[in-house]
Amino acid sequence: MKDFYDVVIVGGGHNGLVAASYLAQAGLSTLVLEQQRHTGGAAVSQKVFPGVDARLSRYSYLVSLLPDKIVADLGLSLELRSRGVASYTPVRRSGRDLGLMVERPEGAATRESFAALTGSDADYDAWTSFYGAVGSLAAALAPTLLEPLQPAATLRSRIDADLWDAVIDRPLGETIERRFADDTVRGVVATDSVIGTFASLHDESLIQNRCFLYHLIGNGTGEWRVPVGGMGAVTDALADAARRAGASLVTNASVTKVEADGVSASVTWLGGDGERSVDCSYVLANVAPTTLDALRGRLVGDKPEGSQLKINLLLSRLPALKSGDDPTRAFAGTFHIDEDYSQLESAYRSASAGELPGVPPSEVYCHSLTDPSILSRELVASGHHTLTVFGVHFPARLFASDNDAARDESVRRVLAGLESYLAEPLEDCIARDGDGNLCIEAKTPYDIEESVGMPGGHIFHGDLQWPWAADDADVGRWGTETDVANLLICGSGARRGGAVSGLGGHNAAMSLLSQHP
Repeated sequence: MKDFYDVVIVGGGHNGLVAASYLAQAGLSTLVLEQQRHTGGAAVSQKVFPGVDARLSRYSYLVSLLPDKIVADLGLSLELRSRGVASYTPVRRSGRDLGLMVERPEGAATRESFAALTGSDADYDAWTSFYGAVGSLAAALAPTLLEPLQPAATLRSRIDADLWDAVIDRPLGETIERRFADDTVRGVVATDSVIGTFASLHDESLIQNRCFLYHLIGNGTGEWRVPVGGMGAVTDALADAARRAGASLVTNASVTKVEADGVSASVTWLGGDGERSVDCSYVLANVAPTTLDALRGRLVGDKPEGSQLKINLLLSRLPALKSGDDPTRAFAGTFHIDEDYSQLESAYRSASAGELPGVPPSEVYCHSLTDPSILSRELVASGHHTLTVFGVHFPARLFASDNDAARDESVRRVLAGLESYLAEPLEDCIARDGDGNLCIEAKTPYDIEESVGMPGGHIFHGDLQWPWAADDADVGRWGTETDVANLLICGSGARRGGAVSGLGGHNAAMSLLSQHP
């Protein structure tokens, strides 16, 4: 520890580590302060169940928005694997159990699956046309995420006008209803707009459109890949890169105060040896904007509201499906549960009225099918698998009066939804831990706030913003600036932040270096 650093970064999550790596590489003395016992924030791998050698991606679980350029720039030792299946959606229709399978890459089998469900090729043709157009949008926008903010008009000039109108200017629900006829197909398209975002598909704020956009533009392809070794492998690689570059990482350091006046700054924290302070030239805040306000002694407004239920399970075997489809294929991609378009809207209305959704939409994926390294050899040999369940439209307000009771009931409903498509009881397939308990862990927005410090349990630190300049004053800036020149936001709350992307960290570092003499 020194008495002075060029840069102090508050928060050792993935964005803070990205920023630390770039800044230390540039020769700036850099200190990272993390309140938890480990770096990584919400992107960690942990042994969740006592006596079970399985390292689960406890909170965040897939990678899409992390630019390949950041991986290359920082020399990260990291493997991201593609999934052979994009998604599978079990459906019971007219007394028949079916499944909509979307392969990667799509081909004849995907077309046949669409036809078997919908009775024609129309929705599959609409699907390929729509996502082909979205691919061109992603290719145009992705490179700009690592550049200073551009005017919306400049980006719009590079993109088909009808596509811009469909995805950017008008509520996404209008586009989905106009282009697709089948309720299930509509829902599969729509789900990317409500992951961690509580909104109707017709919300005039277009927050659902912003969420949809971020889920489909990563690296110009929108592909969600599996990190080998779990999410902790991503942040471990980033921590290694930061240390190699010369950054100092301090854990068990709970920051209590941030001061910055545009010229000089200081940060105060509590650690194992009591209260300490350090002076610096710049502070980068890898915390939510509302948290930063509190650290600055400012009036804190309403906290953002998270809207998801995260359930982690370990199975002794994958369950059989009523459809008869191979579970090793069905669970290899995103497995949609009760996410028809009408079901998404119904769940939103229920939650808006303060009620738990009766048929809660959720989606599941099995990390261990793509990357068995997160399990011990014994667990792999005996057929064990992980399941990650993400329930949508579970806003924090539903857990406000009794978090424990609401969590238990939410888990019951979500797992009952999954079981309704299984040919055997789900409980028969769930492994037990060393104490004999079922290997199930659930996290509500309140649990997430308590565990990793995200206000309101909001996984994006607040509503996502369009990835371009909000007005003329923002053009040429990086979207990380605050009201003070030497205080920058480098986390998910930055413009173009959100998800495990490193964009907030990269862009804050570039903003700082642009003004550093």
